[in-house]
Amino acid sequence: MTSELSKPRVLLFSQRNILGKYLFRCPHFEFENIISQVDSVEVLAPQADASRLRSKLVKRMAYHIPITLNPGIRKIRSDAHYEMFFAVCGYLSDLSTIDVAIDWNSCCKTSVCLIDELWAKEITQNRHFFRILKKFDLVVLYYSQTVRPLSERIGSKCIFLPPGVDALLFSPYPKPPRRSIDVYSIGRRSEITHRALLRMAAENELFYLHDSVAGETAIDSGQHRALFANAARRSRYFLVNPGLINEPDKTSKQIEIGNRYFEGAASGTIMIGERPNTEAFKMHFDWPDAVVHLDYDSSEIDRIINDLDSQPERQERIRRMNVVQSLLRHDWAYRWEAILRTIGLEPMQQLLCRKERLHNLARQISSEENGCHQAATKD
Repeated sequence: MTSELSKPRVLLFSQRNILGKYLFRCPHFEFENIISQVDSVEVLAPQADASRLRSKLVKRMAYHIPITLNPGIRKIRSDAHYEMFFAVCGYLSDLSTIDVAIDWNSCCKTSVCLIDELWAKEITQNRHFFRILKKFDLVVLYYSQTVRPLSERIGSKCIFLPPGVDALLFSPYPKPPRRSIDVYSIGRRSEITHRALLRMAAENELFYLHDSVAGETAIDSGQHRALFANAARRSRYFLVNPGLINEPDKTSKQIEIGNRYFEGAASGTIMIGERPNTEAFKMHFDWPDAVVHLDYDSSEIDRIINDLDSQPERQERIRRMNVVQSLLRHDWAYRWEAILRTIGLEPMQQLLCRKERLHNLARQISSEENGCHQAATKD
């Protein structure tokens, strides 16, 4: 598909027809959808069944041998030429799929690979994928502390870019719904905090929405994101923590900002959880009360909620600020613009129009806040 009638300048490789139901990857496809809306894009989305034995075997072997095996994807040859090739990888093992599908350097002037999860500790065990990764002109990483060690290993240009969010989808404005969910927890959680919230739900009629089934796939990634956003917009409090916080053996205590921070802020919830003590977090969540701190394994969630419940003006200020900052800084459009700027491409008119929508909504929210403040002052 293309985002306009003119010749596409971006060839976007998507794994939506291979791994499209995995929850972890739903934000990837959301990003790809926004890119297709704000740029001139052709999406290349081959099909394969990732659950088949052949696919699983190829993925497992790729960590141990320096050759690329085909998991069952037909080679694609393109006669067209593009300014840019772009691919999102959940893990470095995804590179095998991309490599067997297309020779992107033969049809694209420059190439960019975005990697979601790569801990510095895991770089060595992923060494067999470096041969493919080196083919890219730019490697973009969600994990800030992985940039330097990976760049030293592959000799390519690596940059940090935080995750983003569809800020318009998650925004509760311009018609904020009633926040009927007291606390929303999705994904990884502390059992100590969870038990404290269950007790509050039983004793105080708290509406605590949390995962109650185990699983890692969605029926439809787009519908999942829309439902998630819908629930988040209706939640008063939202639990957040750094990625894999309860697996220090895997992360070696490397602290990174997860998607939940961006989703919680964009939906205007009050985020409660760990505030990562990293430069990346301080840079991207630098406004007051962006996250109300709660240690990961803490049972004091009731004290924090009771304290915030007694401060309605502070609550409203936090909600509005979270949404405004997300609209101005954390939409996927800004992430795409940063990538374009790095490789020397100008943003297209569609991207500028989306930024204008984001800025206009942010101004509307801010003006409503000022109006309410002036009215309260007069009273």
